[in-house]
Amino acid sequence: MILQMTTARIQNYIGLVIFAALVMVVIGVGSFMKAGALERQADASVLVQKDLYFRDLPDGSVGVISANNGEVIAKVTGQAGFVRGILRAMARERRIRQITSDEAFLLISHSDGRLTLVDPATQNRIDLESFGKDNAAEFAAFLNSLR
Repeated sequence: MILQMTTARIQNYIGLVIFAALVMVVIGVGSFMKAGALERQADASVLVQKDLYFRDLPDGSVGVISANNGEVIAKVTGQAGFVRGILRAMARERRIRQITSDEAFLLISHSDGRLTLVDPATQNRIDLESFGKDNAAEFAAFLNSLR
């Protein structure tokens, strides 16, 4: 009888230890998730900013148009997968929200080396350098245009 009580008591202690361990895991994960919450960093100062429209042209290319003077500063021809992919994502978001394409996008170069494409109509932003230097360079070329 003493042996049976001891076994039952041991099982109860094991159950309590497992329960306490699970509570600690839940609390630990909860505090980690709260501590790992994404906080937006303040933007570095702006070096260059261009307001741009991106329009499909009759020849199948995409025209990069300066919002300041309406001049085509570049044409994106062929596949140009990265540029077209980013623009499709931004246009899709506008379509979902039923926003016209009247408002220009902002292409911003920051003093810390970041390059950001912002859609003021949807408040979406894409940090282009996070896709690699070569991909960001495709958009940086639009900033370097003389027009």
